[in-house]
This record gives sequence, C-alpha cells and structure tokens, in this order.
Amino acid sequence: MTLTTANLGFPRIGKHRELKFALEAYWTGKSDQAALLDVARQLRAKNWQLQARKGLDIIPSNDFSLYDHVLDTATMVGAIPAGYHWHGGKVDLDTYFAMARGATGQAHSACGHNHGGEGVAALEMTKWFDTNYHYLVPELHAAQQFVLTENRPLAAFLEARELGIHTRPVLLGPITFLKLSKTTDGSDAFDLLGRLLPVYARILQELSDASCDWVQIDEPCLALDLSDGERELVKSSYATLFQAAPELNVMLATYFGPLGENLKTALGLPVSGLHIDVTRGKEEWKTIAEIIPARLTLSLGIIDGRNVWRADLADLARAISDINAERPELHIQIAPSCSLLHVPIDAELETDLDDELRSWLSFATQKLEEISTLRDLVDGKVGAIDRLLENTRHHSPRVNDPAVAKRLGELVGVTHNRKSGFAERQAVQEQRFQLPLFPTTTIGSFPQTPEVRKARSAHGKGALSDNQYRTFLEKETANAIRWQEDIGLDVLVHGEFERNDMVQYFGEQLSGFAFTKHAWVQSYGSRYVRPPIIYGDVSRPQSMTVSWWQFAQAQTDKPMKGMLTGPVTILNWSFVRDDLPRETVCRQIALAIRDEVIDLEKAGAGMIQIDEAALREGLPLRKADWQYYLDWAVESFRICASDVADETQIHTHMCYSEFNDIMDAITAMDADVISIETSRSKMELLDVFKDQAYPNEIGPGVYDIHSPRVPDISEMQNLLHLARQRLNGRQLWVNPDCGLKTRKWDEVKPALMNMVEAAKAQRNGDLTTKERKTA
Repeated sequence: MTLTTANLGFPRIGKHRELKFALEAYWTGKSDQAALLDVARQLRAKNWQLQARKGLDIIPSNDFSLYDHVLDTATMVGAIPAGYHWHGGKVDLDTYFAMARGATGQAHSACGHNHGGEGVAALEMTKWFDTNYHYLVPELHAAQQFVLTENRPLAAFLEARELGIHTRPVLLGPITFLKLSKTTDGSDAFDLLGRLLPVYARILQELSDASCDWVQIDEPCLALDLSDGERELVKSSYATLFQAAPELNVMLATYFGPLGENLKTALGLPVSGLHIDVTRGKEEWKTIAEIIPARLTLSLGIIDGRNVWRADLADLARAISDINAERPELHIQIAPSCSLLHVPIDAELETDLDDELRSWLSFATQKLEEISTLRDLVDGKVGAIDRLLENTRHHSPRVNDPAVAKRLGELVGVTHNRKSGFAERQAVQEQRFQLPLFPTTTIGSFPQTPEVRKARSAHGKGALSDNQYRTFLEKETANAIRWQEDIGLDVLVHGEFERNDMVQYFGEQLSGFAFTKHAWVQSYGSRYVRPPIIYGDVSRPQSMTVSWWQFAQAQTDKPMKGMLTGPVTILNWSFVRDDLPRETVCRQIALAIRDEVIDLEKAGAGMIQIDEAALREGLPLRKADWQYYLDWAVESFRICASDVADETQIHTHMCYSEFNDIMDAITAMDADVISIETSRSKMELLDVFKDQAYPNEIGPGVYDIHSPRVPDISEMQNLLHLARQRLNGRQLWVNPDCGLKTRKWDEVKPALMNMVEAAKAQRNGDLTTKERKTA
C-alpha cells in the first residue's frame, strides 16, 4: 500500500483574525486594495508553509477566499447579475463585495471604494449544506452565458510554486455549483451545464499546461439525494472534462455524508482519485475500500473536519492496516473529512483552558499533526506520539452528571403540548397586549458598538469592576429602550448589550460547556464566531436572563420580550460531544432552557422569544433521515415552551431557510409568533406558509441586516405588500430579518424608523375585506 497525507482546505481567517481586520479596514475606507491583497497573500503563504512544516504530502491551493468560495466561483465563470454593472473582464473588488454585501452608492460606505455596484442589494445567502458556514447563492437565468474572467486555481497554484510549494488546486465542481444556484426566471440551472463546462475545461487545460499534476474538484452534492438524470449529468460532465485535460489527475472530493446510491456513479467516473467522508459515512467506507478499482487513489477523510475532538489514532491506524492487509495494491491518502474551514486554527492558543480539557481538543493545526502521526503509526514508525494518542475524555468524572440523566428519564412518554390550541391562545393574548395591526418589533440584539466591546474587554481584563460594568450596561439598555419608545416600536427588546454571542452567553452559564478565547470560525465574510464546546452533561445552575429582563421591563410600559436561544440552535452552533447522540444532548439543553422560561414567566414576562435560528440547518442531507431529526428537534423546542400559560406569547426566530419540506415541523412547534428572514427572497419564502394555510402569526423580515444598505419606506412597503398577497394581514408582524448586533447605529436608526413608518402606512390602509373575512 502506498500511503500519503493530504488536506482539503485550511481556514482563511488567519491565526489572529487578520483577514477580518483587513476586510473591515478596506470596507470603511481606512485602507486600500493593495493593503487588503497584501494581507491575503501573507495569509496564503503562512497556510501553505504551516502545512508543509507539518509534513503533509499534498497541500491545497485556491482554498482561500476574501469572502466566499461559491461567490469566487460565480465571479470566475462570469455569473454576475446585470444589476452589478459588470461589463466583462476580471471582476473588480467593488463588484465582488457589492454581490456579497450590497452597495448604497455612497463612497466607502458599502464596499470600500464603491463604483461598479452602486445602489444594489446583495445576493441571497444561505447555509453551506448542513454546516454553520454561509455561502452566496449564484443567480442565473435561461439566457446565462459563462466566460472565464480569471483562472483563480491557476493563479493560486503559481503563487504557491513561487514559494517553492507544490500544491493541489481546489475547484468547486460544476454539478455542485449549479445545484446550489438559483434561477431568477424559473428555468432549470442544469440546462446551463453545456455552457458552463467549456469554462471548466479551459481552467483544467491551463492548469495542465502549467505542469499541475493533480486538481481537487469538490462535488459535495454527491452526498445528497440525486435523481437518475442528475447522476447522468455527473457522468457526462466528467467525461467532457477528462477529454479536455486527460493528463491532469482529478481527485473527486465528496464530503458531509455517505455516497449511498451515488457510489456507483462516483466509482465509474474518469478521475484519478476519490475522497470520501469516513466520519459521516462510517457504515460505507470499508465497503468502498473493498470494491474501489485499484486505478483510483482512495482518499480517506478519516480525521473529523467538523468537530474539535482528538481522534483515536490507534484505532484508526488499525482500520487502515486492515485495508492494507486486504488490498495491498491500493494507493491510500489520509485526510480530514472535509476542508478544515469549519474548525478553529490552533488549540495551543487556548492557554486559559485547563490542561485536561485542552488535551482533548484538536483544531486545524492539530488535525494536520494527527494526519501525519497517523501515517507514521500505520508505517510502524516510532516517535513522540504518546501525547497525541492519549485520550482520557470518555472516562473523566467531569463529563457525566447523574441528576441530568434522571431528568431525561422523566421525559419518557411525556407529551409537550400547550394547554390550549392557538386560536384560544391568540384571543387571550390579543386581550392582554392590545397591539395594533402589523405590530412592530425587532429580533433581539442592537448594535454592539466599539464602546460596548471596549467595556466588555475592560471588564474581562479587570479594568472595570462588576458594578461599573453593570452600570454601563444598564445605561446602554435604558437608552435603547427610550429610543425604541421614541420611534414608536410596539414590542421592545432590551438590546442584549450584556451578551457576547447568542449561544456563548447561555453556554457560559450552563454546566458542561467550555469556551475559548481565540477559536474563531468563519460564519460568512468577516463574521466569525467562537462556538462553545459541549464536553459534558448540560444543566442550568441558576437563572440566566431574569434580572436583565426585569431591569428592562421596569423602564417601559410597553411589552418587553424575554430573549432566549433555543436548544436546537445552541446544539447546532456548538461543537458537540461525540460520546452521546446529538438528540440526547439537545434534550439536556431543552430542560435547562425550560427552567429559564418558567422563571421568566414567574417574573412577569408576557412575551418570551426562544430563537431557533439553526433548526433547519441541522436537517440531515438525505430525506430518509429527516423525520427522525425533526421529531426530536421539535420535541426539544416544545419541552422549552409547553408549560407556560395561554396568555404568555411564545415567539421564535429562524434564519435563512427553505421551509417547503419542513412545514409540518414548523407547525408542530406551535410558536405563537415566528419571525423569518425574507427580504432578500422578496417574500418568496412565504409561499409555503400560504400553501399550507399556516394559522399562527408571522414576522417576515423587511430589512436585510446582512447588508449596510438602509432600505427606504417604499421598499419596505413593497415587501409588506408582497407579504399580504400571501398571508392574512392579521397574521403579520413587521420586523428586521435578524438581530442587529453586527450593524451600526447610523444604519439601524434610519432603517427601523422607516420600518415603523411602513407599518403605519399598512395600518392606514387597514385590512382588506378578504383579510377581515379570513381572520
């Protein structure tokens, strides 16, 4: 057996978030394009050199992006909607960032030196498969033409070669690119495949001409349910690409799940290697090793690229040795399951963690070490590997809590239903709150200004006492409440100035969670998060939000929402222990959140929002697995919300999602009010709520908070008009798409004032006769 090591991709953000700061300096006009591109070059060089030092045989290039790799692919093949005023040639940074973030037309306000994309909205954004990473959705149409604007894989390959590092360029595959795109005219994106393939063929030809020997083509769509027709397109596409560059070896990379019925197709393609996700395809990979043709290099994604736990290297080495015994003729690569984009960069930075906990962790840098060590272990080499092989986590007493297990046992056989149906609850709640038609509110957070971040940092360093910090936060909260009253919002929020993150804030107050200082992971663009690490049983030692809600409600006579993050979102936005089923961990969190809901209600909170922003993103990739997930996810939400009185209004919020296939689950959640992100889709997401005659109340977002644009009143009115075409006016709330933490007050204030005026305009029009009859 020939054994080599490989990586599929490395985090782009920099060990100390260098990319974030460079991007934001450029966007605000504080630096120029040359400075941004210089930082990018330095980061790429550091990444390549690190991987070389760690002993990897195969190092990826073109895995770096200034914003998003799907957007990179779209701009590379000329898939740029007309509204961005691109006229051919290489796509400049202003157009690129306008597609990513939108543009207002004011210099420096949206994308640094804004020229080409003036006054345009950003592309729609959604989750990359079932990860926490967002990608920009390419927009195509039936007359779409493709052209190579810049051979990005070639440029990256040559840049690395100048540094003396031979790389394997990475390219998003044509099938996955089209599968993830949307068409604006109802046409089928796959009808464009014949126009797209010549561009890909040219990319591969130019790589081959530059003496590139291998290229990695990512086709994660092979982990999805594909039709027979789509599998035929895969076959014909790779036959075409092979003819274009027959001397170039292609590593077809699949990940995020088993291949299933797509396995036969993958094994029959004219490629030189196949990468499989062993961590997500545990029942399949040994079968693949038995049947894969010897002509194919088998890349085993055996180190988990989506979680942070050290691998059991001794066990993995035995498994690979077993393959060698059965198939000694195979060429095997040891690799992470997917790009390491989804994990932090270096666990050694986490010096505040205790030694035991840190010894359990493996971030991107450590995973490179694990890959090299695993190769040495299989080869029978000896070295300083004892520390890497040691794993005490599953036996540590800090992991298991008998009291939590007892509470879980008490849930068996219990149904978690509200006391009355929605119609009865709605009548009681209308009497209690006396809200106008089209009530206005926000999702929860307000801008985390430099002053807020500075105070939090000073408090963390001990430069601000607890009392001083509390006084500062109370002032920020009171000011935000007064401003909400001044502009006429109907239901208020306290702004969440005390919260560092919607998941971290709760995890820090729950048992079984650990937190890092430097373990940043990219969510989208320059938005990075530090996911909590769930290492043990979860419980709530004491109330987490009640005192802040009481302070906020004391400032106003208007309803003040209690703000919580739901159990499914906490689970899906954390690195989760792998020694228990995910559904068991989720129920543990649900019990903790239920305790908080009950305490808020006892304190007088009449509206409690339990955000499940990430419910859909945890949906398995294969439909056959959906129902089981949805059953326990919905059950977890209902565990939180079912014990409150009818007059207590339960809200929830969901981020970018396709709801068509999960409407039964959303209905089963039985939240009184659901708010969703709809502004970029022009309310298209409401179609399924209309088709399913969804009875509860809905707040479709009318303000895209992921863009610095300030929508005017007429734009929001148009969105509300589109919403009223789909839903009864009595159902509708008016709110932004999401929380406002990442925006600036000079964007938020005019946008929310416009939103309130748009709602007033709807009230002035009152309900139509049809709406009154169906209400």
